[in-house]
Amino acid sequence: MNIFNKRQFLIANIGFNFHEIAVKENISDFEAAKLLILEAKKSGVDAVKFYISSSENSYVADDFEISNPQLLLNKYDIFNKEDYKQLADFCLMNDILFLVMPFDFESVDYSCIFSDAFCLSSADLTNTPFIKYVASKNKPIILYTGGATLGEIKNAIKIIEDESTVDIILMHSVLSFPTDYLDTNLLMIKDLLENFPDYKIGYCDHTKTDGNMLILTIAASYGADIIEKNFTIDKSIKTNAHSYSMNPDDVLLFRANIAFLSKINGMKNKHPLICESSSIRQTRRSIMAKKDIKKGEIITEDNIAFKWPGYGISPNNLNEILGRKINCNVSKDTILDFKMFE
Repeated sequence: MNIFNKRQFLIANIGFNFHEIAVKENISDFEAAKLLILEAKKSGVDAVKFYISSSENSYVADDFEISNPQLLLNKYDIFNKEDYKQLADFCLMNDILFLVMPFDFESVDYSCIFSDAFCLSSADLTNTPFIKYVASKNKPIILYTGGATLGEIKNAIKIIEDESTVDIILMHSVLSFPTDYLDTNLLMIKDLLENFPDYKIGYCDHTKTDGNMLILTIAASYGADIIEKNFTIDKSIKTNAHSYSMNPDDVLLFRANIAFLSKINGMKNKHPLICESSSIRQTRRSIMAKKDIKKGEIITEDNIAFKWPGYGISPNNLNEILGRKINCNVSKDTILDFKMFE
């Protein structure tokens, strides 16, 4: 059963944002994580995501610039297995899904017990052994496609499907933190939809939040059924990912946008609407007498005109009356009716 059926399904990436919130609020990291979960739930979020690494094998170099928040694992991933289990239980109690992005085999092993789905980082899109191992746990997989070619995405999907029958979600994302608006490339959502029609498509956003939540709203309008963005309760915090996170007010605005979008999108198949009925009759044209027509006269294009309203014979049916005799006297501007003909 696909757990991402709601449209639009919204994921709050808590990541390591809890640490700065803990410092600001003078509470523990664990309590800050719970606070963010509650605020996300109250504002209308469907799932929260945490990064999980249980060892120091994510990277070996320590002299490169850390611009990707996922690379802060060794600094901020201070929760143990029991902590994550309690956070998952807390989410279950508050009716919000608990998603994890694991970065090593050990964290996959223990988090599969309580996670609702696995998130596979764009960084692991070519990590064949890891993808295969994650797929073996038979949990839904959200596959991020930042920096990927279509061929790499297809290969990752094949690895998963050779190992399991789990649901796969493909997320358009950009490996730039924060992502410049000019690099967002939301049209890639449509490209994923065209190339992978059998899979749900989503969008993971790393841009600085625009005031109207237009980026996420447009992503949804382009076909992204799953939307993800970093989440905080204080965007003024300068460190980590707070500056390009959404807050509860942003979530509420996005939900309002989606509700409005649903209203204006309406139905796909083109057909006359009930609200158009009166206007159709008033503004379409009818065949009328261009001048007085006497009984027995033949209808020609010289004695008829096409005028509002559209209550009578449509100009589409002109050939059905041309050359026929009128059976009564008709005054100028009278709307013609089939009953008037012999």
